[in-house]
Formats: sequence, structure tokens, C-alpha cells
Amino acid sequence: MTQTVEAIRQNVEHKSRFIARFREQIARVIVGQEYMVERLMLGILANGHVMLEGVPGLAKTTAVKALAQSMDCNFSRIQFTPDLLPADLIGTQVYNPKDSNFTIKKGPIFGNIILADEINRAPAKVQSALLEAMQERQVTIGAETFNLDIPFMVLATQNPIEQEGTYPLPEAQMDRFMFKLKVTYPSRQEERAIMDRVDMLHETDISPVVSKQEILEAREVVNQVYVDDKAKDYIVDIVQATRNPEQYGMDIGHWIEYGASPRATIFLQQAARALAFMQGEGNVFPNDVKQVAMDILRHRVVCTYEAEAEDITSEDIIRKILDSVPVP
Repeated sequence: MTQTVEAIRQNVEHKSRFIARFREQIARVIVGQEYMVERLMLGILANGHVMLEGVPGLAKTTAVKALAQSMDCNFSRIQFTPDLLPADLIGTQVYNPKDSNFTIKKGPIFGNIILADEINRAPAKVQSALLEAMQERQVTIGAETFNLDIPFMVLATQNPIEQEGTYPLPEAQMDRFMFKLKVTYPSRQEERAIMDRVDMLHETDISPVVSKQEILEAREVVNQVYVDDKAKDYIVDIVQATRNPEQYGMDIGHWIEYGASPRATIFLQQAARALAFMQGEGNVFPNDVKQVAMDILRHRVVCTYEAEAEDITSEDIIRKILDSVPVP
């Protein structure tokens, strides 16, 4: 390790000062939902995409828009519909009759923060185009490949209750999302505050308070946050337990069709580092891993028909794993 933990902590403290400004600006628009806002910020710091799932009216789209407006970056909102075409997302070649040649017209995917609203309403061809952008940070139009801007982050929303006219996302695409968040209803106090604050005639203005450079510098520091061998082993044990639970003394293998992929291991470490950064720490603690584990694993553990018949969800399985795997 080239730096001591104390030196890393001092660097974290210096580079994380913008977090308070970030939170304050978003709080001008969003009442409550601190958990969702924190996870969105973790996604930005850890360079991961985020899926937001919740019933309509819980400020998912508003939160993403507020997050983007608080950053000095390009924001694109794409409303996914069944008739959406890949060209509507990534762009297309336009023929110019005067010059008898084609020019590239870039689509809304060429931005920094991309809001994919109701992502499960678009057909497979659109999903495959988005898949390349999410994984490779590039898109292909005709014979040309274009690198996307940095930072690049897809924030997707989907409605869990209305399935008519939707296309379930394939497991390969779900695996590209670092987090899958369950957005819940506000508390009574928060709902009362929402009612007092909302003015239907005037929108609250949000000014950019975070630059692209600050985000990129913060990501460099996040990568330097120290993860010792015990924490790394703990991460691997959690992921291994989703595949071979019997090795960890759990009789839940009949509930698990597929366990988490190695991408979960990578994301657990990176998200735990980002959480430590937000808390002003220079190293990762096992509790940091535990805090981010549910949102990283809930869409990566696939339940069997037997589990579904017993009303067992992936979240139930993950909770049992987190309770059973020894914490170092």
C-alpha cells in the first residue's frame, strides 16, 4: 500500500467537501428519500448505473433530474415506449443529397446523466443498444464507434405494479446495474412537508454546485480507499454464499436458481469504497459492505419456482446470507 490509511482519510476529507453542497441542493426539491438520494450519489462516485423501482409519484424522476441539475453536466431524459427505435436512443446516419454522403446525427445517449424513464417499456432492440452503452461506454452507429462522455451514468426507472405493455429486462442487462433500489412511500411527517412545500405554479430552481472535474477527482480518491484482506474475503464469502449456501451452513440452496455473478464482487468492493468516502473514512469496514449488499444483490439472485411458491424473495435469501456469513 503506497499511502497510509490516515493519508487516504485526509485526502477523502478534502475531496468529499462537495458532498454537503450536493445534498443541500437536492434537498431543495426532494423531501425525505435520503436513502434513495444517497444511493444515487454512491452510483456517481462508484461509476455505476442505478435502477429505481417504485410505484408512480414517489419522486424517482424528480430526484434524478435534481441530481443532474446539481451537477455541471449534460442531462438527457428518454421516455421509453414500445415504439422506440435504437436510432431514437443512440442516433442515426442522415443522408445529405447535396453532398451525396451520410452524416451522423447523435442521439440523447450522448450525455453524462441519462434518465431512462420506464425502461421496461422498450423492446429488445432498444435494450441491446442501451446494453452496449452501459457496459462499453460506447455506441456504434453504422460502421463508426463513438466513445461516450465521462462521467456517463444511466439512471433507469420502472413501475413494479403495471406489467401490461412491458418487456421484462433480460438478466444480462439487469446485471449491468450496480444498484437496484426499492423506492418506498414517504413517512407521515415527510408527506406533510411535501404538501407544504410543493408549489404547482413555480418550480424550484436548482443551480449546478458540483463540476465534472470534482466528480472525476472524487472517483480517483474512491479507488484509493483501502480495503484490507479481511474485508475482501468477507465480500467474496457473501457472493459465494449466493451460489453455494450449504458451504456456509445454510439449507437454502433449493430456493436459489442462480447466484450472483463476479460483477457483484467488483461492485460490492467499489460501492463500499464509495460509502466510506461519503462518510469521510480512508478504509472500508465490514459494515460498509453490509450496508450496500442488499441493493447490489437483490437483482442478481434468481429464485427457483419452489421459492416463489413459498413466497420467498431474493431479499429474504440475501438477509439470511448476511445474517449467517461471519463478519470479520
